[in-house]
Amino acid sequence: MQIKAALLFAPGEKLHIETITLDAPKAGEVRIKLAASGVCHSDYHVMTGDTKQPNPVILGHEGAGIVEAIGEGVTRVKVGDHVVLSWTPDCGECFYCLRGQPYLCTTFTDPLWAGTQLDGTCRTHRANGEDVYLYCGLGTFSEYTVVPQQACIPIRKDVPLAVAALVGCAVATGVGAALYTSPVHAGEAVAIFGCGGIGLNIVQGAALSGAYPIIAVDTNAAKMELARQFGATHTLISDGDTIASIRALTDGRGCDHVFEAVGLPAVQELALEAARPGGSLILVGLAPMGTGTNLPGAILTRQEKTVKGSYYGSVQSRRDFPRLLDMYKTRQLKLDELVTHQIPLEDINAAFDTMLKGEVARSVIIYD
Repeated sequence: MQIKAALLFAPGEKLHIETITLDAPKAGEVRIKLAASGVCHSDYHVMTGDTKQPNPVILGHEGAGIVEAIGEGVTRVKVGDHVVLSWTPDCGECFYCLRGQPYLCTTFTDPLWAGTQLDGTCRTHRANGEDVYLYCGLGTFSEYTVVPQQACIPIRKDVPLAVAALVGCAVATGVGAALYTSPVHAGEAVAIFGCGGIGLNIVQGAALSGAYPIIAVDTNAAKMELARQFGATHTLISDGDTIASIRALTDGRGCDHVFEAVGLPAVQELALEAARPGGSLILVGLAPMGTGTNLPGAILTRQEKTVKGSYYGSVQSRRDFPRLLDMYKTRQLKLDELVTHQIPLEDINAAFDTMLKGEVARSVIIYD
């Protein structure tokens, strides 16, 4: 079938809207009619070359839609199901899946980074026959996609798909970092460096946990009002006094948990200073491949600070995506407020410009 998609041909370029061919799903695969896709900073890392990915590639990894066709042997979903797509599909059988860490599943790691299906081939092709790869194995900047059934998480049908799409990345990553990776407990002090889509969800995850104070830090003053809406008790514009201000709010100690949601080494190093002795730094933001962070070993040892990576918020997507949407329906989670712009696919490049200016929580592509 012929579909419209946004393709990246090389790092440093804009995305190009093109009509391409989508093959039918093979055994174990599912064709999804996309309803919505969030625009995430991780996609921009591919555009700049900070994240390496075979080209041409369809970006987008935060999507929701409706199952339109299934291949032989598919048992997890059926035609007509509403699904959120997961960029960490799990096999349920490998070392990590059996130890409760399905987000580290080794079965899907290689094909996911290669942008192909499990068999190493592509289902999307240009008019000249050239293969088109899928970022994170999903490629949600497209009207349709074919993915492994393990990437499809069935959800309740009374949730708008524009909202549900965000659970596929920003919500799961941010809320999960607070609830699962840390985890944050009631009464603990928390600081969040970076209040984009991921950071705002860390804020509301900390609020769900009963943390106090919840200190949101950003360089953009416009983000501060959003952070307060999502549960921040204090907001700080990052400057030379940031660490002193955080310590003043925590009896001079620093925070129990500090989250870095930017992915910049300099911010990671600053965030470590905001953690109290015995506290933890959780790295949630995606740093460019090949970058290094100078975290002083003497401080880590003498002050017994812990540094953790948080991948996909340590969520188990089959368990947690439906749970997060249940929390939305009972008004425990703010999701509507995350969707600050709804756009057509043709406006995708403008959406990245808006994101880089810090003017949105999330832009969401809406498909007909």
